[in-house]
Amino acid sequence: MNNSLFNRSIRKKVFLEGLRDGIPIGLGYLAVAFSLGIAAKNAGMSPFQGFLASLLVNASAGEYAGFSVIARDAAYVEMAIMILIANARYLLMSTALSQKFHPDTPFYHRLLVGYDVTDELFGIAIAREGYLDPFYSYGAFSVALPGWSVGTALGIIAGNILPPSVVSALSVALFGMFLAIIIPPAKENRVIGIFVMISFVTSYLAGIIPFVRELSEGTRTIILTVAISSLAAYLFPVKEETNEA
Repeated sequence: MNNSLFNRSIRKKVFLEGLRDGIPIGLGYLAVAFSLGIAAKNAGMSPFQGFLASLLVNASAGEYAGFSVIARDAAYVEMAIMILIANARYLLMSTALSQKFHPDTPFYHRLLVGYDVTDELFGIAIAREGYLDPFYSYGAFSVALPGWSVGTALGIIAGNILPPSVVSALSVALFGMFLAIIIPPAKENRVIGIFVMISFVTSYLAGIIPFVRELSEGTRTIILTVAISSLAAYLFPVKEETNEA
């Protein structure tokens, strides 16, 4: 009985730690998802549909790709493949995150945590010392998911109210999110900055080179991501520091 109370107390403490760390992420998601809602509005989605889409698929690039396909009135199969390609990096993140769990962690906890692996949530989870308690991720999810979903719905509502010129201007805000992600590390590390520029150039070339330009934008992105990151890892490997117990 005492062990049960102790475990419940520990889980509550870990949950609150995740809740604390997830608050700034949730607030950031609320702002970023607002511009994503504009894209959803342009695809003809209602606020509830946008809310549900962001609740089930918490991924900016994946959702934006999905909304773009919906706007073109494409088939469900094409939409599913596009979102799968755009979100392929989360497969790698989930694989890395699975190593953080205690070997005795039940499968359903692993499945639930894998449901919402995003760049930011992965970052705070992987940075935890020792084994990852699933309740830490649950605490972070409890604010991150509502922030993302509500932000998308609010963006659609605003898109239905604001003039078309303002809606068009707000659509650009989504690209600001990507700039905010890449600029700080590029300023701190010259190698990252160089490969960011290489990615810009190769992405442009991939859009004009014959045969390559015939591939979908998502497919080109995945190919370039794997190729450039592999080249960077080979030429400039990160030295791991081993800590002796």
